[in-house]
Amino acid sequence: MRVLTAQPDVRNRLLATLSQSDFALLQPDLERRSLEQGEVIERPGISIDQVFFPEPGMVSVVAHTLTGMTLEAGVIGPEGVTGLPLLHGVDQSPNEVRVQIPCRALCLPAEALVRALRSSRPLHDHLLRFAHAFQVQLAQTVVCNGRLTINERLARWLLMCHDRADREDLPLTHEFLSLMLGVRRPGITTALQVLEGAGALKMRRGVIAIRDRTVLTEAAGDGYGTAEAEYERLFGRS
Repeated sequence: MRVLTAQPDVRNRLLATLSQSDFALLQPDLERRSLEQGEVIERPGISIDQVFFPEPGMVSVVAHTLTGMTLEAGVIGPEGVTGLPLLHGVDQSPNEVRVQIPCRALCLPAEALVRALRSSRPLHDHLLRFAHAFQVQLAQTVVCNGRLTINERLARWLLMCHDRADREDLPLTHEFLSLMLGVRRPGITTALQVLEGAGALKMRRGVIAIRDRTVLTEAAGDGYGTAEAEYERLFGRS
C-alpha cells in the first residue's frame, strides 16, 4: 500500500509553502524518486510527462543551439520545480533538464499537475511566482556571461550549487564546469586555483569542497544576490 507524503516531511520549499488545501491536491500523486547525476529528466522537443520538486540537490536547464552547442541557462533545486513550460500551457521546450547534483525529488505526473492547476488558481499563482523568480535568475546569468570575469562567474555558480545542495562537498569536475559555463577547461582550472588560494574552496579529484562562503561571495561580486533576493521577496527567508 502506497504511503502518502506528508507536507511537514517535504524538503522542497515550494511544496512546503503551499497551503494545506493546495498541497492536498497534489499529495495523492506525489512519489519520491532518486535522481542520479547525469540523468536527463526533460529532453528537447519531447512532451514533458512528469515534473520534479527537488529536495537538496540540483538540476540544470541546458539550452541548445540548432548546431548542437550547449550552455547551462539556469539551475533548480529545493526552492523550485521542473516542467515550467506546463505552467504557461506549453507541453515541451527546446531545452534539456539534467541532474547535476544527485538528490531525492518528489515526482508528479504532468497530467496530475495540469489538472490541479485548473482546479486551483492560488496553486497556479504560487508556482508562477517561482517561474518569475527563475526568469530573474536567467536574466542575471545573461548579465554575468556578458559582463563578468570567469572567476566571478565561477564563484557565483558555486554559490548557487552550495545553496541548493545542502552539503559542503560538491561532486563537480573541471570538465563539467567547463561545459556548464561555456569556458575552456584551462580557464576553469586557473579560476579554481585562484579561489582555492584565497581560501574559498578546497579541490579534490571530482569534488569541490566549499570552505568559506564569505570569500566566495566577495569573489562573485555583483553576480550573486539579485536573483536570491527576489526569491526571498516572494517566498520569505528559508
